Amino acid sequence: MIVLRTPNGFSVRLHPRPLAVGAGCALLALVVGVLSVGGGDYPIAPAEVLRTLAGGGTPAQDFIVLELRLPRLVTGLLVGAALALAGAVFQSLVRNPLGSPDMLGFTQGAAVGALLVVVAGGSTLALSAGALAGGLATGGLVYLIAWRRGVEGQRLILVGIGTAAILTGVNGYLLTRAQLTDASRAMLWLTGSLDGRGWTHAVPLLAALAVLVPLVLLAFGPALRMIEMGDDAASALGIRVERVRLMLLAAAVLLVSLACAAAGPVSFVALTAPQLAKRLTRAPGPNLLPALSMGAVLLVTADWAAQRLFTGHQLPVGVVTGAIGGAYLVWLLATSRRAVRL
Repeated sequence: MIVLRTPNGFSVRLHPRPLAVGAGCALLALVVGVLSVGGGDYPIAPAEVLRTLAGGGTPAQDFIVLELRLPRLVTGLLVGAALALAGAVFQSLVRNPLGSPDMLGFTQGAAVGALLVVVAGGSTLALSAGALAGGLATGGLVYLIAWRRGVEGQRLILVGIGTAAILTGVNGYLLTRAQLTDASRAMLWLTGSLDGRGWTHAVPLLAALAVLVPLVLLAFGPALRMIEMGDDAASALGIRVERVRLMLLAAAVLLVSLACAAAGPVSFVALTAPQLAKRLTRAPGPNLLPALSMGAVLLVTADWAAQRLFTGHQLPVGVVTGAIGGAYLVWLLATSRRAVRL
């Protein structure tokens, strides 16, 4: 076991198995990424992809790899990591495997912000800004409604589900108010897509993750583990529960909003990645680092499959993650029901 000490006096214990799972998922994500970058109408061998990334490619390879395909891959890695980390935080705070941004209304809020821009005839950049604003506004609204001298996990889930239902209806109405071409563009975005993503999408998310990931993992990760034991137990151990919960919720909502701004509301990654990581690590606690790596590998693998499943036609990545996540959700509910009966 490896022990790291944070500046605020907490110690972070890193167990070998979660570290191995996180490292293995990260390595698998890179392998799939190299294969994805090398595929397409102009195939490039993996060795040539690595040589191009190292600066030894031809001008044609430099353009295809560095300008066309690599931004999409990097955006996918970052979006998957951001969604999975946010999902792990939400599930730990509400102590429920179904407590993900997909269920609590945050992705729907980001969609409302984006659709308002579409109806107003805004640009693609404005659409991303609208998604970010919508997600943050929804996070603040859900927190305020759920507040009753503190935010309890069950109440947060119920408020989030109700908010998601309302915002889904708002999204349907906004689609009916948009022009046909704008509505088609909005539907592609609502499905979740990495098509046409460039460095302008990847760089802001990378900068945000560079700040938020250390903040969540090191500054609040140990406190989150204690909050999982219950508010009373965490308070007895010296944790300022509401302050930590508010900071973690704000960080998770920001991660979700930025991910939606970059690739649309890609479904089920935030739900499935933390649970798959927990089953692989077999370790208690939020498993934030393994979940982050699992989210990255899930999304790039889904995007690779979306580009290769049907010859001559690419699916939006949200279609693949939705199919996988829906099957996982059915399995999770079935096993939970069986466990209750036993």
